[in-house]
Amino acid sequence: MPNFAFPDDLSAAQLDLHKAQAEHQAFALTLPLGAEPLDEVDDKSHWYRRNHPRPASPGYTPEQATELARLRALVLELATKVVTHPYWETVEAGSRVDARTALKHVHDQADDQAEAA
Repeated sequence: MPNFAFPDDLSAAQLDLHKAQAEHQAFALTLPLGAEPLDEVDDKSHWYRRNHPRPASPGYTPEQATELARLRALVLELATKVVTHPYWETVEAGSRVDARTALKHVHDQADDQAEAA
């Protein structure tokens, strides 16, 4: 894969996007099963529920819903910033997929070089 010279602001936006996605995922794992309250489902006659009962869920608190919305908006904002960056207009159309893939891993490479030093 060829090397691409990404602008600093684009690299920083991609790093911020990775961090926001990780924060969103970590927060989502702490949330109850459903956004709305759900009753327990333990239907032994249903082919799937026989071995996979669903526990009751209290639903999201208003604070959880607000935080989830904030994180989703942040991820969307940063993804839009990365995807619509003017740099992409300077990359040959046939190389854009490779360049976008390289951008997603540019910080991995920097981490690997720092560890090697």
